Amino acid sequence: MIGPAKIVIRYADGTVLKGYSQDFSPTAQQFHVRRDAVGGSDPGQRVMMRDLKAIFFVRDFAGNSAYKEQKEFVVGTPLSGRKMEVTFIDGEVLVGTTTGYDAQRPGFFLFPVDGQSNNARIFIVQTVVKKVRFI
Repeated sequence: MIGPAKIVIRYADGTVLKGYSQDFSPTAQQFHVRRDAVGGSDPGQRVMMRDLKAIFFVRDFAGNSAYKEQKEFVVGTPLSGRKMEVTFIDGEVLVGTTTGYDAQRPGFFLFPVDGQSNNARIFIVQTVVKKVRFI
């Protein structure tokens, strides 16, 4: 059995929620987030996909605010998927690779270009994307 995913949720309004989810699905309209990894009978807080900017699947909740994430691809580094730059309507830009981008879907996964990033992968909600550019 796979354990709950450690996630940081960024809402479109800028609000942040950190926790664990075991019922996230890229095609679902909602899922639940708990404050701790151990479940119990409480499913946690319900999160509606339509309210989100992105879901960051993280290695650590604390992260490292001093770390400057690499935004360019290194020549010779093996990659999986297509290189892409995503610009959000709030101006934030993320760079990485994707294996399943389709503008008609509600969202897509982006794998950061920086292998040392605290983000293992990011689910981006399509409604808050201003521009997608394949590199």
